Amino acid sequence: MLVTYLEASRDLCETDSILFGAALAVCRIIGAKVSTAGRATGHSSAIPAWRRRIEERIAKARALIGRLICFRSGNNRPRIVRTVRMAFAGTNVSLSQPDITQKLTERIDDLKQRIAAWGKRIRRYTERSTRFNQNRLFQSDQKRLYESLERPMVSGTGPAPNQADTVAFWRGLWSEPVNHSEGPWTEVVASQCAGITPMDPVIITPDDVAEAVRRAPNWKKSGA
Repeated sequence: MLVTYLEASRDLCETDSILFGAALAVCRIIGAKVSTAGRATGHSSAIPAWRRRIEERIAKARALIGRLICFRSGNNRPRIVRTVRMAFAGTNVSLSQPDITQKLTERIDDLKQRIAAWGKRIRRYTERSTRFNQNRLFQSDQKRLYESLERPMVSGTGPAPNQADTVAFWRGLWSEPVNHSEGPWTEVVASQCAGITPMDPVIITPDDVAEAVRRAPNWKKSGA
């Protein structure tokens, strides 16, 4: 069969594909391990193997919790019963004992705690990896770091808020008098602070702002 395809081949690329397909078929027949280096996608190699294993455990545990809850609710289909028996394999728990409902609840709680622990392990790794990458990027390229931090905050492409509406919003929060329910402890604090000299009012002018940002790079923003 291989000779027939090779004789019909008209260029080097087609011959290479035929030989590769034949070699792959032979490896699958004899059970040899095929290296996928250079052919795997970047997405599959980006996720560590241990994380994929933990995610598979979480998925299986959630599926088992769903079937245990179905059995506890009265679903006695053979497939559900078989799964519940496998969940209690190696224990002295029988599905016909009087306290089976309590045993099911304990097993469900145990699985939920395992899922929470696995999720925290993944979250700790993700947070540590994020901090490490941000620290390394801060040392090499601060501009890219600040851009990556600001990019998730961009939401929508609608029109910018009106200046008058913005001023009215913050004035409603800071300038409008509000009656608060004050307890007796507020009078004690007020008497203790009566001797404190108030700080002089600070007036920030446009010239002060211009002088403060004059030496800052043009790609930095306030709060960055």
